[in-house]
Amino acid sequence: MQTHEIVIIGAGPAGAVASALLKRKGHDVLVLERQTFPRFSIGESLLAHCLEFVEEAGMMPAVQAAGFQVKNGAAFAWGDRYTDFDFRDKFSPGPGTTFQVQRARFDQILADEAARQGVQVRFQQEVTAGNFTDQGAELQVRDLASGESKSIQARFVLDASGYGRVLARLLDLEQPSDMLPRKAIFTHVQDHMADGEFDRGKILVSVHPEHRDIWYWLIPFSNGRASLGVVGDVALLDNASASADDILKQWVHAAPNLDKVLRNAVWDTPASVIGGYSAAVKRLHGPSFALLGNAAEFLDPVFSSGVTIALKSSKLAADALHRQLSGEKVDWDADFAQPLMVGVDTFRAYVQGWYEGVFQDVVFYEQAQPEVKRMISSILAGYAWDTNNPFVAEPRRRLRMLAELCRPSAAN
Repeated sequence: MQTHEIVIIGAGPAGAVASALLKRKGHDVLVLERQTFPRFSIGESLLAHCLEFVEEAGMMPAVQAAGFQVKNGAAFAWGDRYTDFDFRDKFSPGPGTTFQVQRARFDQILADEAARQGVQVRFQQEVTAGNFTDQGAELQVRDLASGESKSIQARFVLDASGYGRVLARLLDLEQPSDMLPRKAIFTHVQDHMADGEFDRGKILVSVHPEHRDIWYWLIPFSNGRASLGVVGDVALLDNASASADDILKQWVHAAPNLDKVLRNAVWDTPASVIGGYSAAVKRLHGPSFALLGNAAEFLDPVFSSGVTIALKSSKLAADALHRQLSGEKVDWDADFAQPLMVGVDTFRAYVQGWYEGVFQDVVFYEQAQPEVKRMISSILAGYAWDTNNPFVAEPRRRLRMLAELCRPSAAN
């Protein structure tokens, strides 16, 4: 039987960064990844705050050298309305720029950097069962290449398996999300957008002219390509008689601003569909394990919060686990779960506010006070844990108060 101090399930951003943070503190870390890399994933528009964790993990030089598209903010369009938020002009301290990345390459870079730092990263390893006690964990692992199974013991296990949600499934921790079920249809295109017609340094979030709960993402990459998707209610996006490509094109043509900037685009990649992605769990930790990022909770892609939440959870878990393995008493609720949920609940308030229309009223308000806009910009840049920001300290109440002032009827 193999024995390791720490086993991390999943080699995506959460697993790679957590493993590097722990390795840099002197721990023995094994990462088990079911898939082979590189592999496709959405979540391509990073937020500025997440780069702080990439930097701490010693991976920033490799990411900077990759030539990804620099991102400095987010733009929003609805009919003839357009507004943008510059992450460099924000309330919270921290980086004001980030990157828009092809996740296959980005995730590979992070996994390679973890391995370069001495982390053992093994691919095609499927965790099929686990037993967890206060003394440690025992995992049953199947090698998908050889078909062989083995047992691995660890003092602690971090689940960073993302949508695979390995421990949530094996330990019956899943519970319904409070987010309504939605689906996304997406692809990559050769965008051929004219110079000056579109700000490639920002993600563009467009709203359907009539259905305000239908929105689109357009994420330009540095190589002339872009990620494009539509998100909305399952019933609205379902069409049994049409292909995913045709459905996506129909919805894009229904958004005049998006249809215009993509008028010369080459649709050369089959569209994909993902639904039922919002997820929650009964608890974030237990005897000798903790859940990171999407393996615990995923809200919605609208504000690109997934990778940032994942990396924040990696940082919190790595710090708590290092102290525990060093002999300190750790309260995983107080030191991990509760601090993590500050940001998750902030993002949740703004995601729900988006679909209810109240945050859209704020975003498209044309007479925003500069300081308030800087506070909102901080949240959109990922600084959802900065409780010095009033819109983080009381996200739901403050958002609704602001929306009352920004509604068209209130402005007239």
